[in-house]
Amino acid sequence: MFRRRNNELEVLLAHPGGPFFARKDDGAWTIPKGEAAPGEDLLTRAQIEFEEELGFRPKTFRGWIALGSIKQKGGKTVHAWAFEGDLPEPFEPKSNLFEMEWPPRSGKLKEFPEIDRAEFFTEDIARRKMKSAQTPFLDRLRAAVLPGTDPV
Repeated sequence: MFRRRNNELEVLLAHPGGPFFARKDDGAWTIPKGEAAPGEDLLTRAQIEFEEELGFRPKTFRGWIALGSIKQKGGKTVHAWAFEGDLPEPFEPKSNLFEMEWPPRSGKLKEFPEIDRAEFFTEDIARRKMKSAQTPFLDRLRAAVLPGTDPV
């Protein structure tokens, strides 16, 4: 999701929940995403994951902009779309939970949110905050919504 504020493009990024990301910021944020089953429509899955990870359904799912795909360092292929919108006020993410042993080797299972924060960032800050492999999505979004401009 993106919005335009004060003549700047802002993008929504999500911060992963759980103990491994609790103290990580720059380079840890990501676009809201998930995994599709074989043969599943990727845009439909993206819409479902957006709602599941953030806990709200946008008023409209029209005007989606295809941003293509990238391959992350671990080999995972990520397909992305963008749409213009905003978060409801007030907003607090209500994502799905995952379970893991915590503390390590304790034998105790603990639940954590998939996403613990979601915020809009200007393009230059988003480039610093998000996983570096995902920054091409920002270039593609800028080209789609602000044609004739150079990336920040």
